[in-house]
Amino acid sequence: MELIEEAKKRCTRVMERVERLDTSKITASCKGTLLKLASSELNFLSSTHLHQSLPLSVNIGHLEAVVHILEQPFITGVSRVCKPFPLSPTIGNGEKSDCGAAKGVYLDIVCTLNRNPVWFIVSDRNPKYVSWDECSGNKGLRTRIQQVLDAARSSLTLKPSSVILFFSNGLDQCVCEKLQGEFGAYECAEPESEWINVFARSYRGACILEIKVDHVSPSVLVYDVKDSPPDAVGTQIPEKHIDISLGASFSSLISGMKFCCLHAEGVETLLGQDDLINFDTTALIAVVSGISNGGTEKLLAAPETEMRLRFKGNYKFVIAQVLSEIQNPIHVELSGLTSGKRGIICETVHSEFKELVSMCGGPNEKLRADQLLKCFMVVPDSPSARMMGLPTTRKLALKNKVVFGTGDYWHAPTLTANMAFVRAISQTGMSLFTIEHRPRALTGN
Repeated sequence: MELIEEAKKRCTRVMERVERLDTSKITASCKGTLLKLASSELNFLSSTHLHQSLPLSVNIGHLEAVVHILEQPFITGVSRVCKPFPLSPTIGNGEKSDCGAAKGVYLDIVCTLNRNPVWFIVSDRNPKYVSWDECSGNKGLRTRIQQVLDAARSSLTLKPSSVILFFSNGLDQCVCEKLQGEFGAYECAEPESEWINVFARSYRGACILEIKVDHVSPSVLVYDVKDSPPDAVGTQIPEKHIDISLGASFSSLISGMKFCCLHAEGVETLLGQDDLINFDTTALIAVVSGISNGGTEKLLAAPETEMRLRFKGNYKFVIAQVLSEIQNPIHVELSGLTSGKRGIICETVHSEFKELVSMCGGPNEKLRADQLLKCFMVVPDSPSARMMGLPTTRKLALKNKVVFGTGDYWHAPTLTANMAFVRAISQTGMSLFTIEHRPRALTGN
């Protein structure tokens, strides 16, 4: 009875932790899946027939380990949890898969880690019950890992750079050595691996292994639309040259970012840097908008008839942004996200932003736009292979695939207010590193 009651309490605590997960990095659907699994486990434990059933076998330890991983700040872009992934009839080299394609493989977490897409396989089993080969109806760890790697290599759009194995209760040394010998797995125990240190504090006996899907550097796992790496251009703007007359918060935001001038021969070094952030057009507009730069009072003071004539069907949209700005200035929010980062924009964003500002921006917004563009590296449109592998639809427009895919190429998060596209990507099962910001409109100021 005590074991059952304790297990039920653990289920309740897991559900509470799931409710607290940051919705900016995990979808409502994923949270719903976890809550459903925890609730099912709780209902099972509440069944009257269990009182006579010993020993007690529960799955809550597995859910606890999954949720613990999801709680870590370095885990982002969670697009799938505790769900099967359909296997392709063929694997990456065109050969037929013999791993039961119809059934698929079970993945615990599909997410982004260190700016790279990864799959997590989580186990809380007692190490002595983790067998390498098929045993007593269990297909064995070897077969399962082979199936997972086949699935990873068969998918262009959802292909991870690594598969991470998290054994919360450890792993027999013999099995560990076989994983290393046959699949090239290696223990994640480098001193600089902050996420490993976090896990180790809570799961001291855990064994964490990583398998590179293609055994190549991450830069090879992205789509190169040219024969050579894309060029990047930028201008280094010393802080003393930033025009403070454009607004204190605007000047503070861009002066907090890193600026650099890159030449073609040095751009390869950017693939793997962790200080890049990709801006889409919505993010650039949010920075220069009159709403974000002290124009809220003037907009609220204007007669409603004038405002409705000026913004037409966007009137309510603009007023909502004004009220949001008064309550929570967006430059403060963006400064926290971009401080110490190097901003990049692709050619599509560069041209679209200039066109929008030319047509809809006011004189002050145009001045801020000119100043802002001097602070960014403009890189060629170079969307990743996995992004371009997605079908182009109304929700997955080609332009957005190019913009977000270029960020994916550079392993840089995309700062955006285009959450419709982010949701559409998530629905495909792809993990994409994005950062949401609140929208702002050009006001003609």
